[in-house]
Amino acid sequence: MVNERIQAKPLALAALRALAEEPAGAALSLPRLAKRLGSSASVLLRELNLMSAVALGEHSGPGWVRVWQDGGRWWVALCGAAVDDF
Repeated sequence: MVNERIQAKPLALAALRALAEEPAGAALSLPRLAKRLGSSASVLLRELNLMSAVALGEHSGPGWVRVWQDGGRWWVALCGAAVDDF
């Protein structure tokens, strides 16, 4: 068996780092986080969804972030799973 390391994308790592800098349980608006990272909100949302617990087919994501919409605004927060995994 070959031992392969997972290669995380720079945007995904930057998003996790930015969320980790916030107080525990704090949420950021998706547009604010995207602006901080120099990314478009749509590209960042795709990356965040891959790191959430959303199931794609038979496989679920790691559950590192929570993404939700409230009052017409998208929000994102770091989940406990991310803290445990890093």
